Amino acid sequence: MKNFDSLEKLLYSHSDNRIIPGLERISRLLQRMNNPQNSFKSVHIVGTNGKGSTGSFISSILSESGYKTGFYSSPHLESPGERLMIDGRELSAESWVDAVNFAVSLIMPGEDLPSYFELLTAGAFELARREGIEAGVIEAGLGGKLDATNTMNNTVCSVIASVSIDHTEYLGPTLEGIAGEKFAVVKENVPAVFSGVDSSLVSMFRNICAEKKALPFVVNEQARVDNVKVTAEGNTFDFYGNNLELRNLRTSLIGGYQVSNAALALSAVSFIRDSFPKITEDSIRAGMLKAKWPGRLETVSKNPLIVLDGGHNYDGVMKLCMSVKELWPDKKICVVYAAMRDKNYAGCLELMSKNLNPSLYVTTVPGMARATKPDELMRSAQKFSWRSLSAFDEPIEAVKESVKNGNDLTLVCGSLYLIGYIRPMLYNLGK
Repeated sequence: MKNFDSLEKLLYSHSDNRIIPGLERISRLLQRMNNPQNSFKSVHIVGTNGKGSTGSFISSILSESGYKTGFYSSPHLESPGERLMIDGRELSAESWVDAVNFAVSLIMPGEDLPSYFELLTAGAFELARREGIEAGVIEAGLGGKLDATNTMNNTVCSVIASVSIDHTEYLGPTLEGIAGEKFAVVKENVPAVFSGVDSSLVSMFRNICAEKKALPFVVNEQARVDNVKVTAEGNTFDFYGNNLELRNLRTSLIGGYQVSNAALALSAVSFIRDSFPKITEDSIRAGMLKAKWPGRLETVSKNPLIVLDGGHNYDGVMKLCMSVKELWPDKKICVVYAAMRDKNYAGCLELMSKNLNPSLYVTTVPGMARATKPDELMRSAQKFSWRSLSAFDEPIEAVKESVKNGNDLTLVCGSLYLIGYIRPMLYNLGK
């Protein structure tokens, strides 16, 4: 936890643990803080899946271009300090506590408390100002329109990653309704880049951009990637789009879907070069190669082969299955799986059963009330076909059992909370 316990206590003791829609509380607090979110030029990223990887590419390119860059993302895996990275490094727990305490000191007695995420976001914006960042790559937490990050007035590009069904209790049950929440972050006269993976949403995106006089760019229609090579060491491809042509680009992030995220990031970069003129072909190449995004198709051990992935919804697990089949087509696979109760774990289990033919070891995230119990996952998993099926109360025991049984690939997946819990335990296995 790296001494971040004091920050967590501070955040929980001065926030409302509910998710309450609306920007009134965060806007009021930021106003009293003299609006630190407007002290830097920002790229705002929303979407269901792919936000983090896209942000990692963009922030890495900006850092390699010589700009002091802050990358704000959520959730964290092991420590809240991961949520704001300055040129790839975490800030101290002490600096976080100081910034959040400043925000807390401006909350008036008797008024509605901000949510945990709102208070954390206010602290991150204050830290970014204190660090003097020139560029902020800011990922929305949930939704878009009413997300605490949608308070920035110095945004130079709005980026919308893929949109799919998730968080229906807050965003609504339909794809169109969820997309509307995401597209609402588009700013007046600011370029907006949309992945366009779901073509049925493109016309809505273009209509919203037209209303706001924002220049729309749909990656799937207006950009092109060629000569794609996907391996377990990384991807190479050519990119063409919006007056940016780059051949033989390389990334360290693996999985075919990362090529789509890279194309989205490159499309956004093509629009922000006027705001950040030090971006060059060399800095783009270096930034793409150096970008890291832990817990997303991350190989934490090569012998034995152990891969972590935090994909937690149907779309994310579908992409995971496609990538695993592409990267490790002949491996005997064991899936170590845990999920939160509010996720479609039955649908995700069915996908893995049909696509990977694995052994399945269901588990949980110890100490987390939201996590589904192993016996509940077992009842759901028994409806599908597996090479073998077992339940474990402790995730690391499931991994050890998989390795002992001689599986070629142990795939730990289903929840970022699971990844954050188990990842430190796997460090000693080496890369």
